[in-house]
Amino acid sequence: MIRTCALSVLAALVFVFPTMAAGKTIIVLDGSGSMWGRIEGTTKIEIARDTLRRVMGTLPEDTELGLVAYGHREKGSCSDIEIAIPPASGTADAIVSFADRLNPKGKTPLSEAVRQAASELRIEENVATVILVTDGLETCNADPCALGRELEAAGVDFTAHVVGFGLSEEEGRQVACLAENTGGLYLKADDAGQLAEALETTVAKTPEPEPKLEPAAVEFNVRGIARLSQGGTDMTDNRQVRWDFIPLSENGAPETRSAAGGYSGVFSANVPPGSYRARARLGRIVFETDVDLTTDTTTDVVAVLDAGLVEVTPKRTANETQADRSARVDVHFGDTKDGGYGKTSVWAKAGPITVTGRIGKATVEESHELTAGETLALDLIIGSGLVVPFAVYAEGGPEVEGNGIRFDVLEAKADINGNRKSLAGQYGPGKQGMDVPPGEYMLYARLGKAETMVPITVKAGERTEASVNINAGVLAVSAPGAYRIEFREGKKDIQGRQNSLSGAYDVEAQETLPPGEYEVFVRYEGDKAEKRQKATVVAGERTDVVVE
Repeated sequence: MIRTCALSVLAALVFVFPTMAAGKTIIVLDGSGSMWGRIEGTTKIEIARDTLRRVMGTLPEDTELGLVAYGHREKGSCSDIEIAIPPASGTADAIVSFADRLNPKGKTPLSEAVRQAASELRIEENVATVILVTDGLETCNADPCALGRELEAAGVDFTAHVVGFGLSEEEGRQVACLAENTGGLYLKADDAGQLAEALETTVAKTPEPEPKLEPAAVEFNVRGIARLSQGGTDMTDNRQVRWDFIPLSENGAPETRSAAGGYSGVFSANVPPGSYRARARLGRIVFETDVDLTTDTTTDVVAVLDAGLVEVTPKRTANETQADRSARVDVHFGDTKDGGYGKTSVWAKAGPITVTGRIGKATVEESHELTAGETLALDLIIGSGLVVPFAVYAEGGPEVEGNGIRFDVLEAKADINGNRKSLAGQYGPGKQGMDVPPGEYMLYARLGKAETMVPITVKAGERTEASVNINAGVLAVSAPGAYRIEFREGKKDIQGRQNSLSGAYDVEAQETLPPGEYEVFVRYEGDKAEKRQKATVVAGERTDVVVE
């Protein structure tokens, strides 16, 4: 199974590399913490490293290739993006070496990573390709679909391919639009069969020579005209409509490559005579029809999309005037959906639509009727508040700093077993805070072996700053020559057991503990006898112990 998955990723990359014949290419590699997930006992990052090593060995020496990585240096950072290897020829060994050192740990700012890769490639001036390899979805409030449209409009000849490493069908749809909106490919890296079929029909197939175009009797022999409704006006100024004219084979099936295409509500082209599948795409709406083209006539293809525009402004309360940029909005129509973060505009099919919004665990759903040609403007109220946590070691301070402390917003009522469901969580105090629906909750904090809970009230559209007293101190131990240092409870239980709380294989260690009596247990290698030493922890204080 492991080898199959690795070969699937390899096949996916090999599939898209032939497109790099012209221009430069950058691989954007996922270095987020989820890459430590295992497949049959092997981590995803190990599989990715092995795959890159195999692929790099198959490339021509003059391939101009670079590497961008994200999420590999900081936890919880949306700016952790590195242009690791600038695109150039002869970079294969450097890319493999960097991937071998990569240590996944952070978030998934995949949209900004692709944007930075495109900037590095100077897509406004050059033919360029980006290949995104990701095992997760965007986690930094960005919209990969909108980014794809933006980069396609800005680039001279820009293409983004997306390799979804173990993504579900639903997850794949959420990132596939980045590829689709730039004319690229979305490939599921866990489906070897589909990839093999793709290789047989494209990469392994010898390209047929481009047919010679006879001098045309007209300037353009085909014109695509998009309209939102029957009898509606032409979408002349709309640059979001994508037109493609795909040759039909002898059996009537469309081939894999478009003979002509571009973004415009009214698109004109001059293509070789023959039979074509005319396709107009606006967001997730697709119109298709077959057409025969000649050289002496301009054939008009009118695409009535039967659609309207839905403009959604998400807010936490009705009184707010600006859209909440952290809100996720989706417009559901037919068997698909489209959406984004913050103020969102979606082209949707006319008829019943469902608009959903999400801020953290707060959700809302509304049903509406959309008329073809209509622009439907909606305010979507998603009742949510923001909890910003802080902590002190003891009443009056000092404050807890750093990312070692864990906060969770828990349901106020425990279940029959005494457990509470977590609605949101974060490491470290302050920061961006946690989004939760309005209501009564418990704010839980854990640092080392100390933990506490306090009740909080959250109101929609309001910021709740809550501080907890974890009532703890720090016990720091130095034991020169030690093999292992353990922190144990100071008192034995009724069975004579002395519980071990934590420890480290080092000569120094520290732990955050509730106030009380403890015992430090030190072991050494060889014949040196173990040592024990009592220690007292005071809330808000640091206790230093040296065991010699």
